[in-house]
Amino acid sequence: MPDTVQPDSVLELDNARVTRALFRSLGNSPQAFNVFSLEQPIIITIDGPAGTGKSSVARSLAKRLGLDFLDTGAMYRAAAAICIDHGIDPNDHDTLVEKVVSADLHFDWAIDPPAILAWGGRIDRRIRDADVTAIVSPISAIPGLRQHMVAKQRIIGRQHPRLVTEGRDQGSIVFPDAKVKFYLDASAKVRARRRTRQLLEAGVRVDETEELRKIIERDERDMSRADGPLRKPEGGTIVDTSDLQFDQVVAELERIVRAKAAEPD
Repeated sequence: MPDTVQPDSVLELDNARVTRALFRSLGNSPQAFNVFSLEQPIIITIDGPAGTGKSSVARSLAKRLGLDFLDTGAMYRAAAAICIDHGIDPNDHDTLVEKVVSADLHFDWAIDPPAILAWGGRIDRRIRDADVTAIVSPISAIPGLRQHMVAKQRIIGRQHPRLVTEGRDQGSIVFPDAKVKFYLDASAKVRARRRTRQLLEAGVRVDETEELRKIIERDERDMSRADGPLRKPEGGTIVDTSDLQFDQVVAELERIVRAKAAEPD
């Protein structure tokens, strides 16, 4: 008698039964082996205080993993530049928020790293100027501005669902359900030393003691503000960068992401 060929649907049903039986024999349900894939939509957040290298690390990590990169600090710097360039009193919150909303801040994703645009024009170079840096911390603490930025960042997350995003409230406020959340940290002295070296290399004369004072003051402001205070996000992984070189930090974050991608839920 010739062999009987089972229909595909029957074979698939038998295979499913075998799979379920195997999981039962191992004492696990199939759901226990669910993992997230780096090929699927994934949000990775990197938070932490000023001077920990979040932006550079996030960009390098995104490149290694083939994900998009969002520099949320650039958005707040853009708001500070708008405040200065349009002669707005930093204490006039309503006028500033209205002007920032009208600027329709967004990024040109065809450029690496993505360039921030205001009223359709690039301002990525302007936002790094010293006068912008001087006021970005108090500007970023304005509640109405933060609410606007959070809404825009969530829109970006929907438009770019494979994303590495860095800031001070990304894992705690903006994307609390992100698959992987990091909190980069380093001592204030180390961050002041890094900042001083960075400025000196850029040709800017600076005093390290003064930079340390500024960093400590900014930490206090960021941690104590009412809207989106700086804090470790729930479920986040702390990475102290004090004794690590840049490449070591990126490699450690990549290792953690890939390890988490292989773990069962």
